[in-house]
Amino acid sequence: MQLAAAQLSAHLAKGLRSLYTLHGDEPLLVQEAADAIRAAARTQGYTERTVHTVAGAHFDWSAVLAAGGSLSLFAERQILEVRIPSGKPGKEGSAALQQLAESAQGNDSTLTLVLLPRLDKMTRSGAWFGALETNGLTIQLDPVERNALPQWIAQRMAVNGQRVVAGEEGQRTLQFFADRVEGNLLAAHQEIQKLALLYPAGELSFEQVESAVLNVARYDVFKLSEAVLGGQAARVQRMLDGLQAEGEAEVLVHYTLAEDIRALKRVKDAMGEGRPLPIALREQRVWGLKERLFERVLPRLSATSLANLLHGAHVVDGIVKGLKAPGWPTDGWQALQRLAMQLCQECAAPQAQRNQGGRMAA
Repeated sequence: MQLAAAQLSAHLAKGLRSLYTLHGDEPLLVQEAADAIRAAARTQGYTERTVHTVAGAHFDWSAVLAAGGSLSLFAERQILEVRIPSGKPGKEGSAALQQLAESAQGNDSTLTLVLLPRLDKMTRSGAWFGALETNGLTIQLDPVERNALPQWIAQRMAVNGQRVVAGEEGQRTLQFFADRVEGNLLAAHQEIQKLALLYPAGELSFEQVESAVLNVARYDVFKLSEAVLGGQAARVQRMLDGLQAEGEAEVLVHYTLAEDIRALKRVKDAMGEGRPLPIALREQRVWGLKERLFERVLPRLSATSLANLLHGAHVVDGIVKGLKAPGWPTDGWQALQRLAMQLCQECAAPQAQRNQGGRMAA
């Protein structure tokens, strides 16, 4: 039987089944669902827990079956947890899972919890998954889509008694938050918990959220963007050297620079079509400090300069992925430095200087 993730809490409040299967690629949601099941099981006397992680073609499934059929001298009830990171149990595993599923019926001494990654339609139509679904509850845990992320963040903040201000400013705050953690719910969860530690329950301003959320694991990459747009060449050089020394991924640094260039060009194009700068910035989801930096540098940037920068970003994208380009360094970090410095100089140079030396190597 399938159960929607949102219905799990209500289900657990009514009672436990003996078999649960969780499948999905969002680690935070899988972890939280599993924790909720384990917590409910502990209140029902399931005091012992054994964990088996399926790895390799020669995994011993007999140990899993034996664990499911035996109890220790110290516990009357147990949790049997089977983790299959690959989502492929193999022929022996398929038979073992079907046996586990069938033996779960009426078994109130063992609660079996099977954890799987996201499964395709063909895998879900297999006999072993069908047995898990027929004899227990299966819960699919999908990632939170980008358009639903602000509301998800707001709901999580509400659990801690916190909320953003009402109206447009609050929506801007949630959009800013979502932009910083998109694709990483675990990071979003950690930042929400950080806000609960930093500020008391109640209403949070944009500035409070911004100051907390910018200070994340990839803080230096975001600060690099700030330094480049601020025209701070010496600081940009130090930060690039530091990111390289710390082993930061070249593709992430390139993504940050390229996103700034693309956003600058989109806003500039919108302004050329007659949109006021504040509206163009809002349409491109440019908030906070970056919004102020964009307002300062956009009047200095010509359409030609931005076209050259965008071409440079395309070139460097190929270089960090192993391609070569005439007139550019072959080393990814050197190419990133050149792109960053070109953008930095455009953001810092007076208009007259840019007109004289604005032609960039492409």
